[in-house]
Amino acid sequence: MQNKENIKNEKKIKKFSITERKERRITSIFSIPSVVGVLLFFILPFIVVIYYSMINNVASKEFVFLDNFIALLKNAAFQRATKNTLTFSLIAVPLAVIIPLCLALLLDCNIPYKTQFRTIFITPMMVPVASIVLICQVIFHHNGAMNEVLKFIGLTPIDWFKSDYSQVVVVVLYLWKNIGYNMILFMAALSNIPIDIIEYASLEGCGSIKRFFYIKLRYLSSSLLFVTILSLINSFKVFREVYLLTDNYPYDTLYMLQHFMNNTFSNFDYQKLSAAAIIMCIVMIIIIGVLFLIDNKVGKDIEE
Repeated sequence: MQNKENIKNEKKIKKFSITERKERRITSIFSIPSVVGVLLFFILPFIVVIYYSMINNVASKEFVFLDNFIALLKNAAFQRATKNTLTFSLIAVPLAVIIPLCLALLLDCNIPYKTQFRTIFITPMMVPVASIVLICQVIFHHNGAMNEVLKFIGLTPIDWFKSDYSQVVVVVLYLWKNIGYNMILFMAALSNIPIDIIEYASLEGCGSIKRFFYIKLRYLSSSLLFVTILSLINSFKVFREVYLLTDNYPYDTLYMLQHFMNNTFSNFDYQKLSAAAIIMCIVMIIIIGVLFLIDNKVGKDIEE
């Protein structure tokens, strides 16, 4: 009897292993297009970019190693573009995290007209980029609405797109476009915080500020990481709006890394372009890596 049962069990195991193998084969077949796509459109182009960054030019193909990177770091246009991009990101990204977080905390309370406020902040997400640029031109043009307000209160009009205030306009534009989406992400994260912990802390006499810093902020760490990375990526995408507003060569404070790379591509200087792309990639990897380490440390603290 035992031998018969053992034989049956072995047959079941063999059948299970056969079906498992079939499933793996089917899964492998369906994953081939994705793997090929990643190889063709991500990994292979990145290898080509590394190759271009280490040769003199496409014609001679002379290997120069790090000479292109050294020349790039000494380039005045690249230095100005890097400075402007860093300045913009350091101002816009924290604001794109802090303001939506404050709005989400406000809407998490029992305030009137919550639905209407949510709709107001989400609406910019549905507006096309061309419409946003048109609105921005109407408001911040030299003869636009903002200068009319300045004239009315007795101040001198400002040429917003050709002055030191030009980056302020882009920061406002960036925040107006991204605040609503980030706010929704924070609201979703706040709704996932265990209510019993908040209630227990309230019963123990813990104030709203302490509850935020000691409980809510810890549970929001993963969402903070995601929103920060997303805001950082979107800060590089602001080139679309700036390009439509000011074309290839804007005022000095609006000359971003994307302008530099776009103009370098137009001039067919692939070596300089490739070196700039690799430096940007390394910087982004370092920043995101540091953010992940911080999130990992905070996450372990929550688990404990």
